[in-house]
Formats: sequence, structure tokens, C-alpha cells
Amino acid sequence: MIYIIRHGQTEMNNRRVLQGRSDYPLNETGIRQAKEAAASLQDVHFDYVFTSPLTRAVQTAQLVAPYAQPVIDERLIEMEYGPYEGTDLGNLPPEMVTFFKDFVNNPAPEGMEQLSEVVERAGRFVEDIRHLEGNILISTHAIAMKGILEYLTPGSNGAYWNIFVGNCGVYTAQNRGGEISVPKERK
Repeated sequence: MIYIIRHGQTEMNNRRVLQGRSDYPLNETGIRQAKEAAASLQDVHFDYVFTSPLTRAVQTAQLVAPYAQPVIDERLIEMEYGPYEGTDLGNLPPEMVTFFKDFVNNPAPEGMEQLSEVVERAGRFVEDIRHLEGNILISTHAIAMKGILEYLTPGSNGAYWNIFVGNCGVYTAQNRGGEISVPKERK
């Protein structure tokens, strides 16, 4: 089984700032969220743990599976927001408002990574782990996670881009002999 988790809350999440690839640790709430996720997954032994290189994702992986040595994979890093990194989500420039209103039909503004690029790198990661057997934990970020979900759901046509994934939200997918099922939100 594959478990994909978004990292716990950081102070930038709390302030509603677009943090992208800025490297912030979990705040107290984020640590609590990761510990709650660990408790809800206590019956799962993870044979493999992969994480984005950013501190918040690494910390989440370590709190959920403290017995495992997480493998850092650059392809799990958050979307590159370029000049928009650090922007107050309550005061976005018009081009970002347009992008966020309709991810599917509006390309990312200049200087940002395109969603198709996120899906492409997520897909390369998935193909590299497809052969692994056992339980796999993937600790990542909202947009990178949605890139994985898009890749694993043929015909989704961008349906995941507009779905809210909260801090420490988890999706699961069966992996049987390299055949990975459509992911489902774990409640």
C-alpha cells in the first residue's frame, strides 16, 4: 500500500504565506498533526519512506515512521513558485488570482514551474518505486502530492488541482505487482 502525506503545518502555513521551496520547519501545530497522523497509522509498518528534501516534509516522515531512515528525493519537493514565493495568500497579484481560480485552464505565471512539469517529475518518481513491495510512505507537499495523484489517476483532467489537502492529509493507493490503484483520501 502507498501512503501519500502532506507535511504538517509550518508558521508560513499559519500566516497564509505561499512558502513553496522555502525551507521552514513544522510549528507546534504541525508537530501535533504529524503525531496524530502517526497515531492513526500506528498499525502500519512502513517498509520504505520517501520524503521531499524540505525540513517540514522530513520532520513529518520522521514523526510518522520514527523507526525508518527516510530517503530524500528531490522530485517530491514543492512546486517552484519563483518570484511569487513568500506572497501573502490574502493579497495575491492578479495573475496569481487567475491561476488559482482555474489551475486546469490557466498556465502558471512566468517564473513558476508549470503543473505539467510537477506531474512529469511526480510520474518519474512513481515509476521508480512502482516495483517496490510492502508499505510505502511518501511525505511531500500539497501541489507535489496533487501531481502524484494526477499521475496515478488517468483521465482526471486536473480534478485534483482544485481539491484542498490539509496539513497531514493522507491519500492511499494499492500497489499490487506494480499495478497502482486510483488513490483515495484516507479519512
